[in-house]
Order: sequence, then structure tokens, then C-alpha cells
Amino acid sequence: MATVHLRIGDLVWGKLGRYPPWPGKIVSPPKDLKKPRGKKCFFVKFFGTEDHAWIKVEQLKPYHPHKEEMIKINKGKRFQQAVDAVEEYLKKAKGKDQVRIFTNLKSPFSLQPASSMEPITKRLKIIEEDTGSTSIQAADSTAINGSITPTDKSMLTITVIFAIFICFPNRIGFLGLGLMGSGVVSNLLKMGHVVTVWNRTAEKCDLFIQEGARLGRTPAEVVSMCDITFSCVSDPKAARDLVLGPSGVLQGIRPGKCYVEMSTVDPETTIELAQVITSRGGRFLEAPVSGSQQLSNDGMLVIVAAGDRSVYEDCSSCFQAMGKTSFFIGEAGNAARMMLILNMVQGSFMATIAEGLTLAQATGQSQQTFLDILCQGQMASTFVDQKCQNILQGNFKPDYYLKHIQKDLRLAISMGDSVNHPTPMAAAANEVYKRAKALDQSDNDMSAVYRAYIH
Repeated sequence: MATVHLRIGDLVWGKLGRYPPWPGKIVSPPKDLKKPRGKKCFFVKFFGTEDHAWIKVEQLKPYHPHKEEMIKINKGKRFQQAVDAVEEYLKKAKGKDQVRIFTNLKSPFSLQPASSMEPITKRLKIIEEDTGSTSIQAADSTAINGSITPTDKSMLTITVIFAIFICFPNRIGFLGLGLMGSGVVSNLLKMGHVVTVWNRTAEKCDLFIQEGARLGRTPAEVVSMCDITFSCVSDPKAARDLVLGPSGVLQGIRPGKCYVEMSTVDPETTIELAQVITSRGGRFLEAPVSGSQQLSNDGMLVIVAAGDRSVYEDCSSCFQAMGKTSFFIGEAGNAARMMLILNMVQGSFMATIAEGLTLAQATGQSQQTFLDILCQGQMASTFVDQKCQNILQGNFKPDYYLKHIQKDLRLAISMGDSVNHPTPMAAAANEVYKRAKALDQSDNDMSAVYRAYIH
């Protein structure tokens, strides 16, 4: 392998971990940031992001010789925005006076969230450097990477508008700040999106307002203000009320507005909502998510989408913020069907685990030993380990509400009935969850189904 000779100021492709190469520039690190010991590496500031990292020299490639190769293997929207930012940088660069435009979009391999959640008009500022030149960068950036030649106000305005356009191509709305929705909104804000929020209990909006979100007074107002509006509520009735009720989504829908239903509901509800939204000229996508509160907070949900494919594509940066992967599976109703099947399996599995734990106890076996053996076998998973450990510790803090998994089981059984398909395992599990609900476990975690076996 040929030796790569690099120096500060060079444009490069940097690879970090399992993520694809990303365009960046080698810069001087902050004085208080020490170079890792024993590693030949350079400090790189990545285009299209607020991210920076020490990158091993073997993970760096010069920008120009490898540009076509990299563009062929990465077609993502944020990647293209980063490449465009590099080209803009090159276009404006003249001798020593170089223009640097970085956005506040978080790359797929972000090392840390943006520290400021204020609107971009507040985050962007002019920084007078010792040289007397001027640069534009996000106020929460941790390193200054270049300078901007002093210019008149019109050029400065164009530059700021360009940065804003890259950062925020869509205005995002979000309705419903429950266990799942809260984590999603937090990650959208960390990615630099402008988000307008609404929740039936208005107090839940306060934290997100402090983090930079905007407040919508009604669902109709949020939809009318935003290009893409997501909703994530508890059940089919709540989903219908949100759209069809007083000051509901339908009153704010205009031609071209996008509505994305993330709630886990039955396919009939999804199809009904798709029809009423599109009848007003709106664009509809269903995108229920598989995961838990913790996975939502971590931005690691699995998104299953169906409906308008163009909306799915428009939501790509949002889905990257909230999930680790997404699937598009055709026409509206398909995602609802798939999610109910997934949750039916998960709910039945959780009930079976609880049954095994209680049977171990009833027969004089160690529950901890049962768990240890289980986690060394083919059924080992983070889900099994965490849920069982929480049960043994008596910790039923909700990560996914028991009442919601019971609702999903009920809807899945009904869906099976509609196509004359037997669901005996789900039906048995559903009865156990119903007993747990009767024992006042509705608002506990789904693992509290364990208590149905010990009472």
C-alpha cells in the first residue's frame, strides 16, 4: 500500500468505524485536545456536519483522486449535501482566503450531539479572528476551521441562506410526546431539524421548547406550519381523533403537505386516514416503529413504512435521526399489518419468558440460573437479558407500556380473524396480559405480565 502524504489543510475522505467514508478537511486540533497515543492520525473536521475526530492515517484518502469512487458507493442525501459543501468550498477558495461552510446536520457517525439546540439564526455568528478576517460557523462548534474573506452584507446574507437551506430543507412537525415520541423529537432536534411540537398534555412540550423546538397550539396549526408532520399516539381512536377531531390535522392539511402516521394501529385505521389526507391533496405515509423507549432515545428504532414512496424518500434524514434502519413495503396498510405481527410475536414471547421464570420458581429452581442458561443459548438477546433482569429486580418502569402490547395483541388477533387465520398463541398471551391489566399493571412495562403468574 502506497504511503499517503497528508498535511493540515488537505481535503480527504475519512472513515470512522463501520460508517462509509465522509468528506472532510485536516485541521489543527484544539489546544486542549491531545493526540491519541501510539497512533499515526490526523484531526479531521467533516463537511456537512459539526463532527470532528482523530482518524488513523490508513483510514484517510485524498479527496480528488477518490471522489468518483466514493460517490458511487454512497448515494445518501446527507452525503450528497456534504459533497456539495466541499464543491462550494473549492469554488470559493482563492489563495489563502478560503470560505468554509459547514452545516449543523449530524453525520451518521456523529461522536456527540450538537451542544446548542437554538434556531440556526441564533447559532450562526460572525467570529473575528486574530488575523482580522471573518468566518461563519456554528457557535457550538468545537474547532475553527478556516476563514471567510471580509465581504459586504449581501454576500453574507447569501452565505447564511445557503447554510440554512442545507441544514433545514423541511420544516418538521411532531404530534404526541409519549415514551416513543419524546425520544424521536429529541433526536430530530439533535440532528439540527426545526421541529414544531404539540401534545394533548401541553406540559410535556416544555422540555422540548427549552431545547429549541417550537410550540404548536393545535394539530391543525402544526400541519399548516410544517412540510412534514409526524404523529405517534397510543391507539386507533387517538390516531383518528388527532386527524378528524376539532382543530385536527385534516383542518390544517393543504396540497403537498406530508402526514406520517407512526402510531401502531390496525390497517383499517391507516387506510382510512390515508384516504382522508389524500382527499385534501395531502401526501400520506405510515411509518410505525419497532423498539422501546430506550431505543427511541438512542435513535435505534426500526421503521416500517408504506404508502407514498416520495414521502418516504423526503423523510430520509428524519428516519436516519430516529432509527438504525427503515423498510418500505408498499401500499398503505402494509406497515400496520407488519408491525402488528412483529408486536404479536414480541408480546407472546414476553409472556412465555415470564411463564418460564415463574415455573422455575414454583419448582424450586433458581430464576437467576435459568436466566444465565437462557442467555448462553440460542435464545440469547439483549431483550431477554434486560427484561429478565428487570423482573428479578422488581423494576417495571415502562419502556413499552403493558397496555399497549395488549392492544397490539388484540389488534393482531382481530387481523387474523379477518383472514380466517388462527392465532392461538397470541390469544393465550392476550389473556395473560388482560389479567395483568386487571392487576393494575397497565402503565408498567410489558414485562409486568410476570405479575399475572404470581397473583
